[in-house]
Amino acid sequence: MTRHTPEFLRARSSNLSLRSVVLEQSVTNKASDFIVDSQMDAKDLKPEAFTKPYLDFMTENPTVFHAVDYFKQKLLKAGYAEISSRDNWADKIKPGGKYFTTRNGSSIIAFAVGPAYKPGDGIAMIAGHIDALTARLKPTSTKPKNHGYVQLGVAQYAGALNETWWDRDLGIGGRVIVRDPETGKTEVKLVKLDWPIARIPTLAPHFGLRMTGSGNRETEMVPIIGLDNSDISSTSTTSSAPVEPLGGEGSFISTQPPRLVQLISKQLNLSSPTQILNWELELFDTQPAAVGGLDKEFIFAGRIDDKLCSWAAFMALLHAKSTPSTGGIRLVALFDDEEIGSLLRQGARGNFLPITIERAIESLSASANVPFGPGLLGQTYANSFLVSSDVTHAAHPNFPQTNLAGHSPRLNVGVALCVDASAHMTTDSVSMAILDRVAELSGCVNQRHMIRNDSRSGGTVGPMLSAAMGVKAADVGIPQLSMHSIRATTGSLDPGLGVKFYKGFLDYWFEVDGEWRK
Repeated sequence: MTRHTPEFLRARSSNLSLRSVVLEQSVTNKASDFIVDSQMDAKDLKPEAFTKPYLDFMTENPTVFHAVDYFKQKLLKAGYAEISSRDNWADKIKPGGKYFTTRNGSSIIAFAVGPAYKPGDGIAMIAGHIDALTARLKPTSTKPKNHGYVQLGVAQYAGALNETWWDRDLGIGGRVIVRDPETGKTEVKLVKLDWPIARIPTLAPHFGLRMTGSGNRETEMVPIIGLDNSDISSTSTTSSAPVEPLGGEGSFISTQPPRLVQLISKQLNLSSPTQILNWELELFDTQPAAVGGLDKEFIFAGRIDDKLCSWAAFMALLHAKSTPSTGGIRLVALFDDEEIGSLLRQGARGNFLPITIERAIESLSASANVPFGPGLLGQTYANSFLVSSDVTHAAHPNFPQTNLAGHSPRLNVGVALCVDASAHMTTDSVSMAILDRVAELSGCVNQRHMIRNDSRSGGTVGPMLSAAMGVKAADVGIPQLSMHSIRATTGSLDPGLGVKFYKGFLDYWFEVDGEWRK
């Protein structure tokens, strides 16, 4: 295995300034258009080429629904065919084909079947999550007028509405359920109000209280979204004019702030706000993702956990090599609800990934006239490998007591193999050896991450998926600072370093697996 010395790593970091200049001058395409040569070897992939496309993706796709739609559009442009779980998959999946399927509009699985696939071949899988900490509008989000302010009722998702949410510029986005009055058909539309609409104001310190009060998330962290001073003035401006509730009594829109309903109706070009049947909307930080630091070696962005590993994994799938002799299946699965336990049907504890694999193998075996059953499925899983991918903690300069020597990864170096003695992670000695070999073939540097014995570990989708399918697995993370903050930090090369490693895994897993066979 290639040994990377401290001198090697320092030389890599010294190239950052040059790379930033190249990035600004040569990478001008938007995330929605970005693609490089899929036949490029992982060793030749330039991490800096992925920085700006990642920034664009982060800025353009603030919610889980927008992220899934982004991935769908990228896959369609790359020649992937969408398959619905409602349809019969018989005769639909063939060797050499590329496919994707979604669940709930918030989870997505994409896979490419090798042209030389044979029933029983394994699957090179990468799995992660695309949900992020957020504040979601309550089913009744209208709040009583309060000293002239129009406020919004929101509920925390996972650990959102923490201290970092105060005094931030917050937009509103998500999905809206709409009925066409002419056809009677119901559909889902995405909406993104990406200017600062909401804000949670702190208290001036002059009052002798903490600027965030007691931190009560129900009573003291209520966003303001407008003004209504009609109770003290008979004359009103557009910004403070009262609006009567919309819709009939008992309708959904009658429970929402009328001006917000009107605004969203206008954004969606609806003929009437009464077309809105329901919605799932959330707040998000509107500040664009950006590079920072002296040599632009950092990325500052919201929702890095985990629209970082998920984006890198999907880019790797789109750039994975395929030749006429390529067998097996290469797959990326991104789930919703990881931050709240993965228990819903679109979460990793559901059957989304196992049933997708089973139906794909069933279709492929039928085309090859091979009987499908538990034996074939068990053989497939035994020949497979899962990379569970989620962001991990970078070494922190201001809290060195949280760092563990030899196990605290650095930014702009490479992904970290994450280990937990209590099995919160799936990595073991075999899977580490396999992924270190992948890194060697790909020209990557693998770091290590492990928490201190006096710290509490988080979890990933890895243990639940590997247990359900019985596949070999390892946990891999891209390092970041400020995890669970509304705005976090990673390295400007780290998205590309993630793509490089994940592409190496998809390209080389079957070759590396062959080295272990007797």
